[in-house]
Amino acid sequence: MLDLTEGGSVPRIMFARNQALFACNPETSRGRRFPEPESATRTAFQRDRDRIIHSAAFRRLKHKTQVFVYHEGDYYRTRLTHSLEVAQIARSVSRALGLNEDLAEAMALAHDLGHTPFGHAGEEALADAMAEFGGFDHNEQAFRILTSLERRYAEFDGLNLTWETLEGVVKHNGPLAGPAARKPAPPSSIAQYPIDLELHGWPSLEAQVAALSDDIAYNNHDIEDGLRAGLFAVADLTEVPLVGPVFEHVSARYPGLEEPRLIHESIRRLIDAMVNDLIAETNRRLDDLRPRNADAIRNCGRAIAAFSDQMRAHDQTLKQFLFERMYRHSTVNRMTAKARRVIGDLFNFYLDQPDCLPGEWRAAACNLGKPDRARLIADYIAGMTDRYALDEHKRLFDVYTRQL
Repeated sequence: MLDLTEGGSVPRIMFARNQALFACNPETSRGRRFPEPESATRTAFQRDRDRIIHSAAFRRLKHKTQVFVYHEGDYYRTRLTHSLEVAQIARSVSRALGLNEDLAEAMALAHDLGHTPFGHAGEEALADAMAEFGGFDHNEQAFRILTSLERRYAEFDGLNLTWETLEGVVKHNGPLAGPAARKPAPPSSIAQYPIDLELHGWPSLEAQVAALSDDIAYNNHDIEDGLRAGLFAVADLTEVPLVGPVFEHVSARYPGLEEPRLIHESIRRLIDAMVNDLIAETNRRLDDLRPRNADAIRNCGRAIAAFSDQMRAHDQTLKQFLFERMYRHSTVNRMTAKARRVIGDLFNFYLDQPDCLPGEWRAAACNLGKPDRARLIADYIAGMTDRYALDEHKRLFDVYTRQL
């Protein structure tokens, strides 16, 4: 008879131990909020990664966009494709540095789970709507998804991830409390979590690598998507440090190369340059610090994973170019204006008429006071895909729509 108990009769496998001393070790993980038997075939961090991949929130990323609305074209990145690209870069960098690749991958895959439909325009609209009810932050929303909103398991809400994965998700951009924090106070859901995530400290090196992998992926695929959409041309990149010289070098080496290949060849070289710089600068800082364990990284008082000063300057210049030529392009502005209106309309409608929410959301909302109802509605809207939000807006506000 097949043994269906957790752990079963499967022989426990031996996991590779060729990690650096300062890498996070799944065998010494600080554990999960709700204790569970260990898997016989996967490390704790591998289970975290798998739970994220199998979550409903991760599947919805397929139809959530970053800059373009879903119907603009099939070739533009979505939150899902972006997350996969971040995970690939994070694994590669982690392997080079002797870190735990599975943990870095898990955090890379989870980092965008809390994003609303319609990218940053949707988040800004929902933040405006929630201003008097505690605000909205996509990083906090990802944490809420991982710790409570996903409801798949019999014994707990959320995914019950390890301390290390949750720590990395909430702190991947740095401390959330203390003098190094970017904001005056951490979001309430994170601050009130019953497990101490050490919000004053820096995260693991795996989390820091995941955060910079996000930057590398984001910058480079936005160049490609912006060129594909015709928001700017290759010639416009000439004066952008690093980017212009790379495109010029590829053009000179392969005269007459058709533009799609020119773009891809240049983008892959840009990614390579940024990845190699990240590895080199991080190794330099590791040599200075000589950490003996993962906690030495957390307690050193500064970021250890980093770009060199020159690459950081290049990164900022590229971000400024993309902001001016892509994110504030008239075509994108028209899309974002529509997106903000859709999100605002949906929020206000549901707040005034919670009985129009579907099923279990309606049952919960009708029994809540206004602030808690607003948070529930924000959870509902944040979980929408672009397509669903547009369809729902049409159903509720188009007087000629017969669908009820």
